[in-house]
Amino acid sequence: MSLLVLVVDDEPDVEALFRQQFRRELRAERFVMIFAHSAAEALQKIADSSIPSLILILSDINMPGMSGLELLPKAKAIRPDVPIIMITAYGDAETRRKALDGGAEALITKPIDFGTLRHEIESRIGQAA
Repeated sequence: MSLLVLVVDDEPDVEALFRQQFRRELRAERFVMIFAHSAAEALQKIADSSIPSLILILSDINMPGMSGLELLPKAKAIRPDVPIIMITAYGDAETRRKALDGGAEALITKPIDFGTLRHEIESRIGQAA
């Protein structure tokens, strides 16, 4: 069974960046990354019962339409077992409070520290094993 990480971000270059940063892990099939370019698309993927091995959701906060903060409770309602880490360029105290109060596991600010993110993913892989 493949372990899946869902990345939600409306920026088109994010997928290439994540695939580049995690190329070794993806090539070694430690996990699979799937991408959603909107919160609505993410909700469809989260609700998809054919992906039971979803271990982590990484979501940008600022997106057109539904924001990451609006996505958060909806995603938690569908998959309460899957941790969600919010990503934002604006890591102020109010945004952090809203994310954590909404059920986010953590808040990571941009530019992303991929070492920290790699540790988070490895931790989820360990818990899933």
